[in-house]
Amino acid sequence: MKLCPVLTIVGLSLALVACNSPTPPKGVNPITGFDAKRYLSKWYEISRLENRFERGLEQVTATYGERNDGGISVLNRGYDPLKEQWKESEGKAYFTGSVTTAALKVSFFGPFYGGYNVIALDDNYQYALVSGPNRDYLWILSRTPQIPDSVKQNYLNIARKLNFPVDEMLWVSQQ
Repeated sequence: MKLCPVLTIVGLSLALVACNSPTPPKGVNPITGFDAKRYLSKWYEISRLENRFERGLEQVTATYGERNDGGISVLNRGYDPLKEQWKESEGKAYFTGSVTTAALKVSFFGPFYGGYNVIALDDNYQYALVSGPNRDYLWILSRTPQIPDSVKQNYLNIARKLNFPVDEMLWVSQQ
């Protein structure tokens, strides 16, 4: 009954591996100059590459907060219209290197961590493109339930150039 998606991200332990420092996909670079405090709070999942943890879910969000141990709390939430119920999963994230590089490891299950890499982010921290540890995981996130078409196209172009299968992106209902 628990959801382990994104971000959300954000779903970030999607390819769980028992290692301390998951890496981004080859040729994919997390952004630098990252300010975690500006990234915290709620994000809406606009689009994703489908994965078993989020299959069929709508109205998916990822909410990030500060942890007392210097990490980031993660709360992923989505609605299952077939079961007519909300699903949630709580996790934790830690930077794999410098706190100004948006490469994190995320866990929803004990010692197992997956990669969470912010690979594009606008200057106002309103829209983000996030990859997992490989090209099977990709999300477009927004502070609002919809995004301008120009942002959507820009992020799809970035992902396409990085060899993500953007034609397989699922557009998440936020209604």
